[in-house]
Amino acid sequence: MTTEHVGLLIANADLVVTMDDDRREIPGGWVAVNDGFVVGVGGPGEEPAAHDVVAANGCVVTPGLVNTHHHMYQNLTRSFAPALSGNLFHWLRTLYPVWSRLDEEAAYVSAWIGLCELALGGCTTTTDHLYVHPRNSGDLISAEIRAATELGFRFHPTRGSMSLSQKDGGLPPDSVVQSDDEILADSERLVGLHHDPRPGAMTRVALAPCSPFSVTPDLMRETAVLAERLDVRLHTHLAEDADEDSFCLETFGCRPIEHFEEVGWASDRAWVAHCIFPDETEIGKLSQWGTGIAHCPSSNQLIGAGLAPVRELRDAGIPVGIGCDGSASTDCASLWLETRGALLLARLRGGADAMMAREALEMATLGGAACLGRDDIGSLSVGKAGDLVVWPVNGVAFAGALTDPVEALLRCGPVVAKHTVVRGQLLVKDGVLTHPGVDEMLGRHRGIAREWLDAATA
Repeated sequence: MTTEHVGLLIANADLVVTMDDDRREIPGGWVAVNDGFVVGVGGPGEEPAAHDVVAANGCVVTPGLVNTHHHMYQNLTRSFAPALSGNLFHWLRTLYPVWSRLDEEAAYVSAWIGLCELALGGCTTTTDHLYVHPRNSGDLISAEIRAATELGFRFHPTRGSMSLSQKDGGLPPDSVVQSDDEILADSERLVGLHHDPRPGAMTRVALAPCSPFSVTPDLMRETAVLAERLDVRLHTHLAEDADEDSFCLETFGCRPIEHFEEVGWASDRAWVAHCIFPDETEIGKLSQWGTGIAHCPSSNQLIGAGLAPVRELRDAGIPVGIGCDGSASTDCASLWLETRGALLLARLRGGADAMMAREALEMATLGGAACLGRDDIGSLSVGKAGDLVVWPVNGVAFAGALTDPVEALLRCGPVVAKHTVVRGQLLVKDGVLTHPGVDEMLGRHRGIAREWLDAATA
């Protein structure tokens, strides 16, 4: 480590949970970040001099959490009353017409607010699946990227898409679909404009046709070919709902994961959202392919879809990360809450020995990094990205929790981040967002949401 002053030192933590190859946990530990990367991790008495020292007394320090599935534009229709009951297909049919009002301003503002919400919940890297592209709506993905760049958030937007409308046997209305050629051309444009393959990259773009019931098989095949040529990742919803099984059997003559294989997506380039309904054979195939899974605990509960077989997926060696999913299905975008939910659901489904807190935290960090194809985030060791969270584990909510601070972090609470650091910069400090424009942006957000609601209920 350099003998010069480092940029940022997180010091005097009750415990630093590194998630490194040895899974070191350092009582009284510290983390040093310089020029956006971790340059040192150690114990008491070894700290370097630093320009900015942040005390972590009474706190646990972890790597920043990685969100592997989201739809940030949906925070404009959070807890939307007409869609609160019914299954997934009812929910989508109710909201598609509302989302058809999406434009660049709405995409930018909703992403800005969504990223702030994620930062408060300890997330430092997120993907976003924006698949609604109404006619003449503008460059929605670039608008999201602008928000992430302003805030300093590590961002993996996906160029989502829908091409199979109701008139062609799909679920979405014509107002929110595009042709295959439009989608593929714009996908290539966005990768060329924004994708950064270098270590420590702040922006990487993936390609993400929405689901088997909203895109054509040809688009799935051509997108897989394009992703291979551009060397970017693939993302989609898969095996999310019993109605999806029925749709695929009636339309394609096979189950969703069979269809996924037939259209050329069976590889470690892809990660998929939900995957609630794989059978034993399909779990074996996913493992063989190396396809990652974004587990979305709260969304699956609120939609009533079912419980993903996370224990079986992990035991098969499949990369499993955590996703908060869209803010119109989950209604709260806290990766701490989702990580706790993953812990609880695994134990509900498989018994008290099915999962402990460290495994849930591993999914939220290293598992998420694996889904996104990154080896430079998800752990705290020299050379990794300088993304971390300082979590308070003191006060009334933690009174009496003396035996294991990692278990306490996810069992007690609720918890919001005391400090959230991305690339060595504090996005959250002392529980408060550091960007000065939050109130103004909330006003803009409320105006758009009200306009959408008025139009939907007129």
